[in-house]
Amino acid sequence: MADDEIQALDLSGSLLRPAVFLDRDGVINRDHGWVGTRERFEWESNVRETIARIADRGYHIFIVTNQSGIARGFYSERDLEHLMDWVIDSIREYGGNVDDWRYCPIHPEAVIEKYRGTSMDRKPGPGMLLDLLQRWELCPSCCLMFGDQPSDMAAARAAGVEGVTVGPVSLAELIASREGF
Repeated sequence: MADDEIQALDLSGSLLRPAVFLDRDGVINRDHGWVGTRERFEWESNVRETIARIADRGYHIFIVTNQSGIARGFYSERDLEHLMDWVIDSIREYGGNVDDWRYCPIHPEAVIEKYRGTSMDRKPGPGMLLDLLQRWELCPSCCLMFGDQPSDMAAARAAGVEGVTVGPVSLAELIASREGF
């Protein structure tokens, strides 16, 4: 069996597949503030090729993103879902994959009442990561979270996942410099 095909065994004997969690704005795309449409979406350099490289190494790939633009009325959940369908399709065109994704539209200062409040899903809360860890039966010690904000790193810590800060070094540069990718 080749080294890249070897996967860790937990004590129960089940296979553990490693996972990468990616924040969206500032990691996958330029953070222009409240990006909810294709017209405002600008890819980070070499990010689709980088996600394909991560997938080729056998990692699950998840996107976890705060989306207060919904709470602020800049775009709808439907707009975000359409945008993310396009993002994921585009990543697949480059040979990558996104296994699953989560977003949190809740914000304490939301102008839209149903989104006003607090949530453990909103980073720095770990809710989105914990949900994916449970849903996909992941071991936190086999996971990495790449994000550009202190809230991303706090969410990773709270979920027991190693956090890696993106910026000023890009995701592509970080992955190229890390052993195992």
